[in-house]
This record gives sequence, C-alpha cells and structure tokens, in this order.
Amino acid sequence: MNRFLSGTTCNPWHNLAVEELLFDSPQQGVTLYLWQNRHTVVIGRNQNAWRECRTELLAKDGGRLARRTTGGGAVYHDLGNLNFTFVTPRGEYDLARQLSVILAAVRSLGVHARFTGRNDLVTDAGAKFSGNAFRFSREAGMHHGTLLVNVDMENLGKYLAPSPAKLAAKGVESVRARVCNLCEYGAHITVDSMRAAVVAAFAREYGAYETVSEAVFDPARLAAAEERHASWEWRMGATPAFNLTLETRFPWGGLELAFVLQNGVVQEARAWSDAMDEAFIRALPDALLGAPLTGAALAAAVQRLGGALAEDIAAWLETAQW
Repeated sequence: MNRFLSGTTCNPWHNLAVEELLFDSPQQGVTLYLWQNRHTVVIGRNQNAWRECRTELLAKDGGRLARRTTGGGAVYHDLGNLNFTFVTPRGEYDLARQLSVILAAVRSLGVHARFTGRNDLVTDAGAKFSGNAFRFSREAGMHHGTLLVNVDMENLGKYLAPSPAKLAAKGVESVRARVCNLCEYGAHITVDSMRAAVVAAFAREYGAYETVSEAVFDPARLAAAEERHASWEWRMGATPAFNLTLETRFPWGGLELAFVLQNGVVQEARAWSDAMDEAFIRALPDALLGAPLTGAALAAAVQRLGGALAEDIAAWLETAQW
C-alpha cells in the first residue's frame, strides 16, 4: 500500500531522522514524505561543512547545520521551502515516475518545468527551483529534493559559500543568480498550495494511499537517529592536520582530497565532494590508504574502484602537481 507522511516539526535533525527510518525499513508500495526545515543549511553526505557553509554566522543567527545521507551540494531551507522524499523497495524505484509527480504538481500551478542536468528541476527560462539527490541500499531506493516556493534569497546567499570554481563552471556570479522562487510565477503559488498539488499528483500517479504518522516508528530508534543527526561528529566530522590537500572540479562535481602522510605513504585520507554518487566518494579514502604519494600510485589505487568517476580521478592524479 502506498503511504503519505507529513512532517510535524521544522527541526532538520528530526526530519532527517524520520527519512532515515523510512529508508531503513521500506514498505511495499511508495512512501511520499513532505517536510519543512526552519532556518537551516543542509549539506551533502560527503561535503566539507566549513567550505560549503558560513557555519559560525549561521549559528550566531540561530540557524542549524544538517548533513543528509545523500550526495550533492549544499542547500538553504526555511519555511518558504517544501521538501519531498520518495522511498520505495529497490525493485519499485522509478526516478522518471517519481519526478513526474513533482513536475505535474508544479505544472498544475501554471509553471512550465523540466528535469535537467544531473539533479535539477528548472523553469522554461532555465532558472533552478529544485535540487534532487538519491540513495540506494539492497532493499530500498530513496529520492528526495527541495522546492523553492518563497525562500528568503538574501539568506540563501548569506549562508551558502560554494567554491568559485563551482560558480565559474555554471557561468554565474552568485548563488542567487541561478535559482528562483516559484511564487514569482503567481501569488497563488504558496507552500500550502504546492503541498496540496504534490499530494494530488501523487494520488493521480500512484493511486490510493494511506496517510500515516510518526507513530509507525519505534520512538527509541527515532530518538537515537535524531541524536546522531544533531551530533557534531556527524554534521562536522573530525578534521586532522592534513599534510597535503588537492582540489579540482569535474563535470560531475568538485573533489577535494586531503592526506595525512608518513614517510611518503598515505596514512589517512578524506574526500569531500558534491558528486551525486555518495557511495563512491565514501569509498574513495579507504582505497587510497597505504598508497605511496606518487601520481601513478594514487591513480592505480583509485582505478581499482572501477567506473567513470574513478577513471576521471585517476587521470587527474597522474598529472596533479604538489
């Protein structure tokens, strides 16, 4: 049976804990979860918090930093933003169908929209109003994203700090220059009207659904998951004194590698990236452990992971200068 769950709080750590439990215990059918965060920056699973967000300013202004379990880049959430999550059994995951729900909802409110690039929803004028990210296990698939309905654009530019290379790659001068609010297309577009449109589109696409509450979760598991999402270790992570840092940008995203070295051998490594393939980036540091600090050795270590990303990184490391 398909399910619909509406968030009950604007606390990002709680909302991401709910999402985690949905992913860890997928039910038959599709679950749609709609939720909102108040005054929050959410970074991708493999991003460097200090590089992506003005963390001290955010905390000083009463905001919260959260780290999601999917890849991709940093986003700003406030009550003008509506977040959606689809969770399905792995065999029922269908990105095109899930996206059709969101696109149908937006179009029903009079906005011509399309999916483009690796994860964006844009208007017919090319302005981005939604970013999407993905996660998979053997049992489940998850697709979630944002809808910028009436977000405070001043705050979006104030707290997000993307690298100049990322902005240059997109051919824009600021974070604000490449995003838009859907309310710009009519005063009738509000968070409430968008929520109703998404639920209606979900019913049209998937049929009957059951509305459920957080009572379906074990309270102890939910509390433990929220505590982890709120923890410094999860949100910020340990940052040892690195001997060497390398950084570049690929068509699929930016990459920063940092190494702790002993006698010219990698003893510890970290990787930060806004790449959508969060599992590959998560595996990258372990693959580099024990490699001598030469371009050829590092490239060979990465190539053992296999795939297009590995080939790109290996080619870069073979010619990197340090």
